[in-house]
Amino acid sequence: MVQAKSWILKQHFEGFPKDSDFELKQEQLPEPKDGEVLVEAVFLSVDPYMRPFSRVRMQPGDVMIGTQVAKVIQSNNPAFPVGCHVVGRCGWRTHTVSDGTGLTRVLNDWPQDVPLSLALGGLGMPGLTALYGLEEVLNIKPGEILLVNAAAGAVGSVVGQIGKLKGCKVVGSAGSDAKVAYLKELGFDHAFNYKTVPSLEEALKQASPEGYDCYFENVGGDFYSVALPQMKHFGRIAVCGGISLYNDKEPQTGPYPHLNMIFKELKMEGFLVGRWEHKNEESLKRMLTWVQEGKLKCREHVTIGFDNMPAAFMGMLQGENTGKAVIKV
Repeated sequence: MVQAKSWILKQHFEGFPKDSDFELKQEQLPEPKDGEVLVEAVFLSVDPYMRPFSRVRMQPGDVMIGTQVAKVIQSNNPAFPVGCHVVGRCGWRTHTVSDGTGLTRVLNDWPQDVPLSLALGGLGMPGLTALYGLEEVLNIKPGEILLVNAAAGAVGSVVGQIGKLKGCKVVGSAGSDAKVAYLKELGFDHAFNYKTVPSLEEALKQASPEGYDCYFENVGGDFYSVALPQMKHFGRIAVCGGISLYNDKEPQTGPYPHLNMIFKELKMEGFLVGRWEHKNEESLKRMLTWVQEGKLKCREHVTIGFDNMPAAFMGMLQGENTGKAVIKV
């Protein structure tokens, strides 16, 4: 019998999450049956999507949703032998008994010198989100000008690097001078701190006076309203997230995009990464090659200790992380 810990959503978030919204529980797990495995979390992920998804996909008393890299420690399922590592949608748990649903083995040829935690970041869901947003939604082309906000985060930092690999001019915004310096290290052509520029509109114009062909949207709100008029004619927008909206108690209102959309004949598409799940293995192998060649760099913000997951989650929502926020058990 294994003693497992899990973090429960005690009550739905009202505004920004609080410590009192979470509860740490312990339980004894049963022995795995035929076809089942017992996995032990090694790294866990905290991501912006958890905030809006908690409202629509969860009820008070549910285990917090999320993904982890876990090690199989008992197995009655030949697809998942003892000792192998998996990426699993197990939620905020230290141990899980699973019939294999929602578990994916880490790539068989995962290099020893590449941290397994990257399977939650640049070589996982965030990295795939960046890749598919650029290739499948924006259909980005060499020579185009790409704008990405929240550019020092898990998704945005990969967006910018892939944009450069594909021959684009890349402009990124972030929320601190240290993050801006990091974007310049990654090869962004222009980066600025949206919190300190006198005018967001002027900052966008100075970075690209001719406008933007493609816009990878992670923020929403005021940034979106200011960026939209900067798009070129027939510009394309991939809507990945809206982190500026997630903790609002009252919905934000206007300005509204219709006239810019019409007069500039813009194309805007929201997307979820799971649409292209059938391509994941091939895509991850491509991205792993970029990492090994030094063309894709993946910084992590690591919090130690399962008991610190709520603090890591809230810190990520406040922008404390540069790169991917992960918890090491």
